[in-house]
Amino acid sequence: MKRLAPEQDAFGAVLLHYFEGKHHAATVVERDDGFMEAERTAAYFAPFRSWFDVERRVLREVRGRVLDVGVGAGRVALELQRRGHDVLGIDVSPLALRVARKRGVRRAKLIALDEVDGKLGTFDTVVMFMNNLGLLESEAKARRLLRRLHEVTSERGRIVATTMSPTRAKAEHRAYQQRNRERGRMPGQVRFRLHYRLRKTPWFDWLFVSPKELEALARGTGWHVHRLVSKENDAMYALVLEKDAP
Repeated sequence: MKRLAPEQDAFGAVLLHYFEGKHHAATVVERDDGFMEAERTAAYFAPFRSWFDVERRVLREVRGRVLDVGVGAGRVALELQRRGHDVLGIDVSPLALRVARKRGVRRAKLIALDEVDGKLGTFDTVVMFMNNLGLLESEAKARRLLRRLHEVTSERGRIVATTMSPTRAKAEHRAYQQRNRERGRMPGQVRFRLHYRLRKTPWFDWLFVSPKELEALARGTGWHVHRLVSKENDAMYALVLEKDAP
């Protein structure tokens, strides 16, 4: 996903209005087959005690200098700062970054994941919470981005992330997954855009993967699945990718 122009920054506008006390503000998610739903904004501002169980459990795997991909309102970056980590948050939303900074995120930069390179320094952990592993977008792009993250992380580098397994999708999403298979796409590859008032993001792809699919994607990129954290009968799970042995 590329950096957003002001008229495209629906997500950031929602975060800003919620931060300003307009707690009815919500993004509308429109999928390319016409399916639409509203997203709960409060989750982006939740204190640690209210996070998803798998997020709380896997946060202890974060170490060293951190790149928070998709920093949003700063929920994860603020908790990691509190724990003593040096954190750089990145996002494509200028308004989201404004909110993150106002809430106390010390270092936040307007940059897309595709643009991350050695100029940002070296990181020990890349964090991708709130399903932000989805920024890998597709099978081909996932492998390319995983290789890039391998280059900007230390020898002990790891990726700590969350995603949703498409194998546990609700009934209303199964037809979409079948349509993906017929088109040669991964089942959990979703094309959608976000709306808020007059703002709309461009259409973009988001990738949800099962643990088995993730292991296949990581193969050959220098990463492997080190740990999975899940809750029984829940589609969301957390994961830790670590670097392959030299």
